[in-house]
Amino acid sequence: THFASDRTESETALQLVKGSSMAWKDAWSYAQRVFTSDAKESAEQQGPREDDNLPLKARVGSVVTLQKTPMIRAQAQGSLIQLPNDDETLIRAISRVRTDIDGKIFRYYLSVGDEDQAEKFIELYVDAQDQIRELNYYSRLCRLIPESAEDQAIFSGEAGYGLGDLQYTLWRSQLEELGWTEELLEATFLDQDHVQYQRVAGDPYADYVAPFRGSETRIDSSDGRQGLQQQIIFMPYARRLAGEDKELLLISTEIVESEHGDRNKRGIYVDFMVGIPIDIERLVVQ
Repeated sequence: THFASDRTESETALQLVKGSSMAWKDAWSYAQRVFTSDAKESAEQQGPREDDNLPLKARVGSVVTLQKTPMIRAQAQGSLIQLPNDDETLIRAISRVRTDIDGKIFRYYLSVGDEDQAEKFIELYVDAQDQIRELNYYSRLCRLIPESAEDQAIFSGEAGYGLGDLQYTLWRSQLEELGWTEELLEATFLDQDHVQYQRVAGDPYADYVAPFRGSETRIDSSDGRQGLQQQIIFMPYARRLAGEDKELLLISTEIVESEHGDRNKRGIYVDFMVGIPIDIERLVVQ
C-alpha cells in the first residue's frame, strides 16, 4: 500500500482484508489522542437522527432504482466498482457526515456491510440551498488494518504524510492476494503492475494536504434506535479509466464509538471505497 511520499522507510507491508472488524491495539486510547475532547463531546451530543426531511425524500426502507449502465460501462473500462446485488434495492441505513466542508453529506446504504459482505452506499453532497450537487455510488474494495504505530499515524494524518499525499498507488499484487480473478485484474491493470490515483481535494500542487476530519452518525431504523456512531478521517482520490469516465477512491479511517447504542463496540480500521459519479436522472427513490 503506497502513498506518493519520498519517505520510503514508511512503505511497510500492511495487512489487507475484505471484511475484518479487528481493532488496532489500544484503539480507544489512540482515538482519544487523535480527537480533542470537545470534538468527542460534540459527536456524542449529535446522536442518531430520525429519517425525515432528507434529500429525495429518502427513508430507511425506501426502494431504490439505480440504473446500472454507468457502472457496467465503468467496469468495462477497468473500474473496480462492484454493482449492487439484485436484492440490494432498499435503503438499509442512512447516515449524515459532519465535517468542516460547506454543505451537507448524506449516505444511503444499500448494504451496511459485515464480516462477509462489503458495504455499498449512495453518497449525496447537498449545498447550502439544499440542492444536490454531487451524487456518487460507492462499494468497498477492501479494509486495511495498520498494525504499527507508524502505520496508524500514516492513515490518521498525524505523520504529516500518507493519507493526504498527492497520489495513491494501488498494486496488482495486492488484489491478487485478495483473490481477484485474472480476468478482473487484466481489465483493471492491462499490462501494468499498478494504477495510480490523484488527490481531488486541496491545493492541486501541494505534495500533502491534511485529511478531512468529522463524524458519521448512521441510523439503521426509522426511530434511530439502531445505528452507528464513528469518527472519520478521510481523503478523496480519483483516476481516469480507459475511456472518459472517472473512478473515485475514498480512503477513510473510521473510529467506531458505539454501535446500536453499545459503547463497548469500538474499533478502528481503514476502508477503501471505490466509487463512480452518477447522474441524478438515473436514480429513483420511492
